[in-house]
Amino acid sequence: MELTRYSVIADKNPREIVLLRGRGCAWKRCRFCDYHLDASHDAAANLALNRTALAQVTGAYHRLEAINSGSFAELDGDTVREIERVCREKAIRDLHIESHWIWRRTIPALRARFAELGVRLHVKIGVETFDAAYRERVLDKGIDQADPAKIAADFDDCCLLFGLTGQTADSMRRDIETGLAWFDRVCVNIMVPNTTAVYPDDAVRAVFAREIYPQYKDDPRVDILFDNTDFGVGEVE
Repeated sequence: MELTRYSVIADKNPREIVLLRGRGCAWKRCRFCDYHLDASHDAAANLALNRTALAQVTGAYHRLEAINSGSFAELDGDTVREIERVCREKAIRDLHIESHWIWRRTIPALRARFAELGVRLHVKIGVETFDAAYRERVLDKGIDQADPAKIAADFDDCCLLFGLTGQTADSMRRDIETGLAWFDRVCVNIMVPNTTAVYPDDAVRAVFAREIYPQYKDDPRVDILFDNTDFGVGEVE
């Protein structure tokens, strides 16, 4: 199935979004994730695909999110230069990207690079939960730090993953509140079936929908994705 690689998010934090393709996630050990399958070591093919997606950016909101089923550091240099060109030509003032913890030391240079273009970088990390034992022993996320303040030091936004066995209303609410305390924005992803051995827990999903969603659905700092294509990119039917 051909992936949808451009969309517009018109409600909270309005922005355009592109799903680019890089060489693939360097970590690849998160037990719940198969996004890393959207990757190629063919740099020329990646650049052609990424140019097609970026060509659709209009600059309507002067805000762009560029994701790539991995980390921004895993995009080739030509694609990054294409992003810079689009930022200049479409007057993008805010650029949202994603990065795994292992690439955190690349972020200061990226911030400086885009700041020279007048673009503020917003970097999102997939934390999934602030329960460090669950995060590392169950999910194998690869964050060797338990202190939320230290995790947030290099990042602006965070992703959380709910709908998993063992999570409760209290734990999910605590994760969101911790995220809001230390990050600018929180993106809640609800687990859906994929090709991994980690399955969504329907009972936990129901608890989230009943007890947590009503509390945060209108919070301008909280994005909630019941499906991983709710931003309009990916395997959109």
